[in-house]
Amino acid sequence: MSDPARDTLSAKAGYLIEMAARAPSVHNTQPWRFEIDRDAIELYADPSRQLLVDPGGREMVISCGAALYGLRLAVRSLGYLPDVELLSDSATQELAPRALARLRLGPAAPVTAEERKLLAAVPHRHTHRGPFESGPLPKGLLPRLEDDVRAEHATLIVIDSPRARRELAELVTATACQQDRDPRSRSDIWQWTRSTGSLARDGVPAHAIPAVPERAAGQLPQRDFDLGRNVGWLATDGPAAPVTAALFTSGDGPQEWLQAGQALHRLLLHAASRWVFARLNTQPLEDAATRALVKECLIGPGSLQLLLQLGVSRTAHVTGRRPLADLIDPDRAPDGA
Repeated sequence: MSDPARDTLSAKAGYLIEMAARAPSVHNTQPWRFEIDRDAIELYADPSRQLLVDPGGREMVISCGAALYGLRLAVRSLGYLPDVELLSDSATQELAPRALARLRLGPAAPVTAEERKLLAAVPHRHTHRGPFESGPLPKGLLPRLEDDVRAEHATLIVIDSPRARRELAELVTATACQQDRDPRSRSDIWQWTRSTGSLARDGVPAHAIPAVPERAAGQLPQRDFDLGRNVGWLATDGPAAPVTAALFTSGDGPQEWLQAGQALHRLLLHAASRWVFARLNTQPLEDAATRALVKECLIGPGSLQLLLQLGVSRTAHVTGRRPLADLIDPDRAPDGA
């Protein structure tokens, strides 16, 4: 007898994976791949797309966690609950050969109005490196974002004290120039930034690169993606981001990294549904010593995974995505992929 859920997953696997692949990832590396079984989709990290400054794979797996949330949301769009099994439980295991997560279609359930808003935000959600509009976030949004992150087993700490923001900015700025000179970081940037006219469907495009990295007093500095090449388009002068926040998880292994990625993507989509976007400050957390200092500065629960700034913007210039054929095992592709 035919199984409706299994038949739906088989027929819609390509759509589900393409939706998952709209997730944010460090340097837009899109470091994921998928395998399709008869009744499941498995998510893997792709180590060929891992940054040199991320030898332990933390940022790569956070990116994969974001893709996992996108996969879950895509399943909801079909009217099913996602049945997810996280498969990585050791910080020391080799991540690449093993699936990080397995997803099946669970029971049927109607899509909620809130989920429809998140789905509508998927096409225009993007990392924002330009100036924000002046003024606060929409009323009531920030507590809802905190709830989103909590629902994904993580914690969002808003840094609302001017003194704490200033101390954090000073600490991050003090280490940014040193990290900008790190040969591994520079090599990653050269590999994953794209000049005007590039047809690449990954990496950070010229339209998303600040012409001059922002170093404004009291603001978290942006990574220097331009490296003096004059490829960046973005202006950086403008109002400061009204919200600076940090995302924490209870632990610091692959499962918590996956949780951080899922929490991040859920937060970003909810924010984008209200035309609020995030500037992600991952650079200071790539160095273990700086990450520890930043955590001490913030006094948050558990392990610090992400720093982000949120503000309103009406832009919708999204970055490219790799084609479906590049994301799946060709011997296990869905029909018509």
